[in-house]
Amino acid sequence: MIRTGGWASVLLLSACCFLAGEAAAATGYYLVNVYSDPGQLTLDYKYWNAKRPGSAPVGSPELGVGYGVNSRWYTELYGVYTQTAAQGTRFFSLNWQNDVLLTQGEYPFDLAIHTNLEQYRGRDGYGLEWGPALQTEWWRTQFNLNLFFQRDYRVAQGGPTQLVYQWQVRQHWRPLLNFGVQGFGELGKWDNWNHREDQSHRLGPALFGTAYFGRQFLKYEAAYLFGTNNAHSARSVTMRLQFGF
Repeated sequence: MIRTGGWASVLLLSACCFLAGEAAAATGYYLVNVYSDPGQLTLDYKYWNAKRPGSAPVGSPELGVGYGVNSRWYTELYGVYTQTAAQGTRFFSLNWQNDVLLTQGEYPFDLAIHTNLEQYRGRDGYGLEWGPALQTEWWRTQFNLNLFFQRDYRVAQGGPTQLVYQWQVRQHWRPLLNFGVQGFGELGKWDNWNHREDQSHRLGPALFGTAYFGRQFLKYEAAYLFGTNNAHSARSVTMRLQFGF
């Protein structure tokens, strides 16, 4: 028989493994929007919380500062934290994100290149994410599709380049209230996808809005996602607040 302390150790280990896998793929919860607000600083707060059936929830707050260098280039430096009931809130990584538009109205869609460099806690290596981000609109409906490559260069453990995706359909109604659907997933190695049962796919409804105060603005985004995280059934709540000035 396993004693109570043994059960606690097993649960803690499971939670840590789940959280480490999820935190390493933060873009599995937030759609990368590559359009910049030129000349404006942005305080950016993000948070996701995921729960598997029969397991304690895990979460991850993120806090960063972004800047619209010009109409084509957005850059942001942000920190990622992890949260579990057993360990509380701990620093996970420092990230530097850059998004550069390659086209801007010349074609029926806009194409950008997204990059994100991640330095793990304790200098335990780093991660790199890069790939194309596309957006187009039809009337008041916006469509996004992002395909990103992720590679983990940790000292203790590494791994092959993975392929992840994001998509979104967003209906522009009023500045304070847009609505739509978001989807995220991890397919496995970029050149040799996992079997269907080992892949992760999530989707769900999302709300968006922006309030303007002169040159300042407050943007919000929230979504409820259901499907699979790391090939296990789970449900997630995500939110993002951006204050620009």
